[in-house]
Amino acid sequence: MTDFPFAIVGFDMDGTLLDTSGDLAAAVNHALESAGRPTLPVDDIRTMIGGGARHMLAQGMARTGGCTDDELDILHHRLLDYYEAHMIVETAPYPHALAALDTLAAQGVTLAVVTNKLERYAAHILDSLGLKDRFACLIGGDTMGPGNGKPSPAPIYAMIDRCGGGRAAFVGDSIYDVKAAKAANVPVVACSFGFLDRPVADLGADAVIDGFDRLVPTLRRLGGAR
Repeated sequence: MTDFPFAIVGFDMDGTLLDTSGDLAAAVNHALESAGRPTLPVDDIRTMIGGGARHMLAQGMARTGGCTDDELDILHHRLLDYYEAHMIVETAPYPHALAALDTLAAQGVTLAVVTNKLERYAAHILDSLGLKDRFACLIGGDTMGPGNGKPSPAPIYAMIDRCGGGRAAFVGDSIYDVKAAKAANVPVVACSFGFLDRPVADLGADAVIDGFDRLVPTLRRLGGAR
C-alpha cells in the first residue's frame, strides 16, 4: 500500500506517450501525393493529429484545396493502408516516459492507454515497441463504437471500469483528451511537448508538464498526496 493519490493513470498515445508524428506525416503525405496534392511539412501535420486519421487527413486536404466526402473516403483508405505498413519507422517514446511508467507501476498504479487511433494499430505499435504489457487496458478510437472516441467521456469511463475502479487521472496533449477527462470528472495533465493545435494553456487542463520527468510530482500535487 502506498500513499500515491491515484489508483489509475491513463495516457493518450500520439503526442503523449509516443512521438508518432514522423510516421503519421508520411502517411498523410502519401495520401496527398496520390491525389496530386502538394505534401505538407511534419510540423504542419503535427497540429492536425489527435482526432483520428480521417480528421487528420481532412485537415490536410483542406489545407491543399479541399475535397468531397467521397474523395476523402478513398484517400482515408490509402492513408490507412500506407500507415499499417509503416507504423514504427520513426515512432518512439518521449524522453523519460518509460521511467515515469516504471515509477507509477512501482507505486501500485494501474496504467492504461486511451487513444483515438484504431485499437488494432495502437496494439501493434505498443507490442512492437515492447510496451503493451505495461498497460492493463488499451482503448482505441473504435473500441467503444462510432461516436464514442474522445472527446466523449465513454472511453475514460471504460478505462476506469476495465482497470478495476478507483481514483483516476489522465495525461494527454489535445483538446479531445482534456474534454473527455473533464466530462468524466477525471483530473487531466497536458503535455506541452505534444501535438498542440493551440497554446497548451488554452486546453484547460488541470496541470501542464514540459517533460515526463515532471509527471509523478505533478500527479502527487494534483491528488493532494501526503
